[in-house]
Amino acid sequence: MNTINETNFQFPNQKSVYKGKVREVYNINDDLLVMIASDRLSAFDVVMPRQIPFKGQILNQIATKMMKETEDLVPNWLIANPDENVAVGHLCEPFKVEMVIRGYMSGHAAREYKAGKRLLCGVSMPEGMKENGQFPEPIITPSTKAANGDHDEDITREDILAKGIVSEPDYVVLEEYTRKLFQRGSEIAAKRGLILVDTKYEFGKTKEGKIVLIDEIHTPDSSRYFYADGYQERQTKGESQKQLSKEFVRQWLIENGFQGKDGQQIPEMTDEKILEISDRYIELFEQITGDIFKKANTDNVLNRIERNVLSFLLAS
Repeated sequence: MNTINETNFQFPNQKSVYKGKVREVYNINDDLLVMIASDRLSAFDVVMPRQIPFKGQILNQIATKMMKETEDLVPNWLIANPDENVAVGHLCEPFKVEMVIRGYMSGHAAREYKAGKRLLCGVSMPEGMKENGQFPEPIITPSTKAANGDHDEDITREDILAKGIVSEPDYVVLEEYTRKLFQRGSEIAAKRGLILVDTKYEFGKTKEGKIVLIDEIHTPDSSRYFYADGYQERQTKGESQKQLSKEFVRQWLIENGFQGKDGQQIPEMTDEKILEISDRYIELFEQITGDIFKKANTDNVLNRIERNVLSFLLAS
């Protein structure tokens, strides 16, 4: 099965290309960004050795739909989607923080809580909480945007301002936008029988100095979802929640002795495991969007992407 590992395109007026853990971003004439969602899978800030069929298409199409469903609240970078795996938008200067917001104590927050910590990024977590329990109100726990390959690191609001990473007037806007997006994302999820547990947003500034949402939102790579049906019953019984997110990949890696630490080996990813992960991503796409997933033609997938992007650039 053809998957997208990496791209090496040369588009007209291309200034540079940035290769992230899962996306490749082409700068066109310091004006547009062409963002290509690969099928790479990252967990614990490590890129796995095998790609997941249709993962890039799924992430790109969920993010596009979610941007369109939130653009009345928060402006975003997106202009067009010339291909199933591609988003084109305004070139922005990204803020060097990721705005993580958590409605429930899960994942990293739960691991910290279990270790006895009651402060996360300077925000207090109440005593007596159970894993996957709801916070009294969502908490923002920012992290610094790591260089490719490094771990993102928790940071407090105070440190962000003291170190001049973001100015206070801008940071107030980032917080406001983060809360608005999370509220809307939670409402969209609820209509689909899901709970938006936690997520992260990235923002940038346009050449005109306008703060906009960039990258992607509400996908299984940036977000964690629970099924609403049976949530309370599972909490009462102390059972694990049924979730749609990348956490199932992380849990499988942990069970097989890998958490991204030095000296640890990534477990073998069999064809069966790859297809299982792909099916889980498709399940999330259909659950969160309410649409049936239509697999793009992956014969000569790189040619398809190049052709579609060129057509868009030449027409614009």
